[in-house]
This record gives sequence, C-alpha cells and structure tokens, in this order.
Amino acid sequence: MIFNPAIAQEAAAAAEQVPAGDPARILFQFFIIFVVFYFFLIRPQQKRLREHQAMQAGVSKGDIIVTTGGIVGKVIRSHEEDLLVEIADGVRVTVVRDRIAGKRMADNVPSSLKDAANENEEEFTTDKKGSEGLKELLTKK
Repeated sequence: MIFNPAIAQEAAAAAEQVPAGDPARILFQFFIIFVVFYFFLIRPQQKRLREHQAMQAGVSKGDIIVTTGGIVGKVIRSHEEDLLVEIADGVRVTVVRDRIAGKRMADNVPSSLKDAANENEEEFTTDKKGSEGLKELLTKK
C-alpha cells in the first residue's frame, strides 16, 4: 500500500478543527442522564426498600412469614429485633427481624397444595420421636 503524505496532512488538519463541544451542553447531558437514572432506578428502589422495612416492622404475633432462607413459619413471640417462629409442631427458632423476606396469608396458598397437605397429613405425622420416626417415614416410600 502506498502512503500519501498529503492525505495524512489533510486528515491531521481536519482532526485539529473538530470543536470540543460546549461545556454547558455536556453538563446538561450529564444532568439529564442523572435525572433519568434517579426516576427509573434510584427512586423505585428506595420506595421498595421503605415498603419492605415497614412490612418487617409490622410483623406481629400470629403472622405467617417467609425468611430469606426460605423457611416458612408462624410468629409466636415478637421482640424489637428478633422473633420466635414456629416452623413445625414443637420446633421453634429465633429469627432476626431483618431476615424476613415477606409475609404469607393463609388465603394465598393454592387449593391444590392444601388438598395435597390434607391427603399426606397422616403420612407425615408420627407418634415416634427423633430418628425412629424419621427412619419410619423414609422407609414408607
């Protein structure tokens, strides 16, 4: 390829003549981008955070909750920063209030799950305690 110095000089001269742009216009564009980010990202996230914190603060005795670990249970006792939650008959755990992912209503459970729970209720209840009852449940299937 043959390199023509005249073409290179013209390109260099054209590059020097390109205006850098008005600083006020550039600042205005950044401002517009920030406003768009604020209204579409930051503000909705803050609103969801406030709603979630209000839900966590509003949890009281008798509510059915879901933890961030996916454990579902009924609140037995409520304190300022922690809750006593019953996750099964006689199984109670302490949960930090900040780790509540959401509340559940008994009406929100699909009827198919309610029917399945009623059908299998006898299968999962046992009079035996501890590992004997667990072994019996595992060998039934």
